[in-house]
Amino acid sequence: MTGRPESLFPLFGAMTALDGVGPKIAQIFQSIHIEKPRDLLLTLPHSGVDRHQRSSIRDIVPPAVATVAVTVQDHIPNTTKGRPYRINVSDAETSFQLVFFHARADYLKKLLPTGQKRLVSGRVELFDGLAQMVHPDHILELNAAQNIPEFEPIYPLTAGITQKTMFKATRSALALVPNLPEWIDPPLKQREVWPDWHVALQSAHEPLATTDLSPHAQARARLAYDELLAHQLTLALARAKVRRAKGTASKATGKLQKTVLDELPYTPTGAQTRAIREILDDLATPLRMNRLLQGDVGAGKTLVALMALLGVVEAGGQGVMMAPTEILARQHLDGLRPSAEKAGVVVDILTGRDKGADRQKKLKALIDGDIQILVGTHAVFQKDVFFKDLRLAVVDEQHRFGVAQRMELGAKGHAVDVLVMTATPIPRSLALAQYGDMDVSILDEKPPGRTPVKTALISTERMDEVIAKLRRAVEEGKQAYWVCPLVEESEVSDMTAAEERFKSLRAALGEDVVGLVHGQMPPAEKDAAMARFIAGETSVLVATTVIEVGVDVPNASIMMIERAESFGLAQLHQLRGRVGRGSAASTCLLIYQAPLTDGGRRRLEILRETEDGFRISEEDLAMRGAGDVIGTAQSGLPRFRIADLERQADLMKLAQSDARKLLNDDPSLSTPRGEAARTLLWLMEQEKAIRLISVG
Repeated sequence: MTGRPESLFPLFGAMTALDGVGPKIAQIFQSIHIEKPRDLLLTLPHSGVDRHQRSSIRDIVPPAVATVAVTVQDHIPNTTKGRPYRINVSDAETSFQLVFFHARADYLKKLLPTGQKRLVSGRVELFDGLAQMVHPDHILELNAAQNIPEFEPIYPLTAGITQKTMFKATRSALALVPNLPEWIDPPLKQREVWPDWHVALQSAHEPLATTDLSPHAQARARLAYDELLAHQLTLALARAKVRRAKGTASKATGKLQKTVLDELPYTPTGAQTRAIREILDDLATPLRMNRLLQGDVGAGKTLVALMALLGVVEAGGQGVMMAPTEILARQHLDGLRPSAEKAGVVVDILTGRDKGADRQKKLKALIDGDIQILVGTHAVFQKDVFFKDLRLAVVDEQHRFGVAQRMELGAKGHAVDVLVMTATPIPRSLALAQYGDMDVSILDEKPPGRTPVKTALISTERMDEVIAKLRRAVEEGKQAYWVCPLVEESEVSDMTAAEERFKSLRAALGEDVVGLVHGQMPPAEKDAAMARFIAGETSVLVATTVIEVGVDVPNASIMMIERAESFGLAQLHQLRGRVGRGSAASTCLLIYQAPLTDGGRRRLEILRETEDGFRISEEDLAMRGAGDVIGTAQSGLPRFRIADLERQADLMKLAQSDARKLLNDDPSLSTPRGEAARTLLWLMEQEKAIRLISVG
């Protein structure tokens, strides 16, 4: 694969080649991620101003923009300091004033000579019953009317760049747009009535009415689809590469699994059975598995993971289960070990805490194949860790675990199958954007025996009442979490908030009743505080959000979330999922500070209405936007310039099936449409994908 196609060179040139862009403006553009003409072309106007000419300002309801031909009546200079300069003008039906602050009289007399006709365009407002246009945006001679677009596009701006600069630069960039070969599937393009790429760009930058600014306008939908298609092609290429990579076929016998299932006090749900089947089928093929297991809080992911791990052990291999923290790793160990050992399977743990002889003994057991299932933290990646025959890696909580680590893990075995588990229900469109390279299994049923959690709202003004209730609950032998507010995103201030609350609760409930965990504590202290709570030695655990992921204390039946309005929906849902794990009736108390914003109220009400994580995640997406829902910075979610994941979810699905089909029919992208798709990948800066084709 050679470099970038020549037809794209002008779009990747210097910004200073565009009209009105000098080195200084180019630098300001760079601060908003516009580094070349291509970036500017993908920055579309977000609104527009109707500037078609009217006969009189009487046709509008102020405040509004009007473009009218006027006759200049007389100038009223600003005699007192600080007063504006006014000019009386009349259109076909009425008269009004043009108003200028800090104006030079000689300049204005030349621009608007008395008795002459001029075309003015600007915002008309009423001031003391008098219509005024303050600092018109355009003042032209009548024969220059064509210089004002009838519908003027308005671009997102930053300080130092005006709409005029933006308009000039985008027009100049549009002149560089080449006519590229079509990469969209012809029947699809015809069905959607999408314009050609260069035509779509032109019309997106030259909207004729407000409807042209909608994400569903044909030009915009086409340009959004181009971005999504490039992204899905990249994911599909990554997926194809993983699948081309020979895996090891692990054919499970079902013997160990049956032993464990027979011991269970309940029958797995239909969703669990289906997910286990999908995973075992994947393991049995010689292609490498790359699957996401997505389940709501308490949907029973651990059982599915255990069955998958037993499947590879039955086939003679080893499995590893990774967790982001030591607390979670130990919890997985406690969850897996009893069942696995009943089936005669050896399970052990490896974390950063294993040192010296103890660690050496474990490493030897791994190489000899004596440990069949290993649970661990990132310590599993260290250079000296080797397995006899690693076949499957189960990774918990994808957010903290990037593609790079998945690759490293792959290097540990010859061709490790990967199963990623996440307890965060993700809306369909985001799951496709973020995990489009994976196959997905969804657990959308709750196992029997989980008690619903009663959710209530209470204002911080009633804090004394809340603490009194908590005291009674503790006396009855109940256990509670108390989650402290998120403070300005800083772990240090989160810690202070937690320490303050810890002191006040100890004073109210008794010294030895309350424990504390926060992100700044040394891991050993954190684990010790957790262990005391799990053992029931402390009744209340004051915590920052470190407990959000996965901690399991069946006896804890109360969740207090202080300043609940400062948390995102998904996070509140995760926190609530920490209770309701035992047989006791559970409560989640959302303590908010009044007055609530509309958004804050809506979030807390959704939680009160439903426990369905998938519904909550869709609402969260609608309210906050894609980047926030999964924290764009570390989520690996692409930053699209045009595509809108909330409102164009259907396009994302289309792009995924189209990309997979294109690669299926033309794996090396060498047909004319494949070649065009390569141009698209270069245009959208998907060099990673281009490398995947060239090595493929």
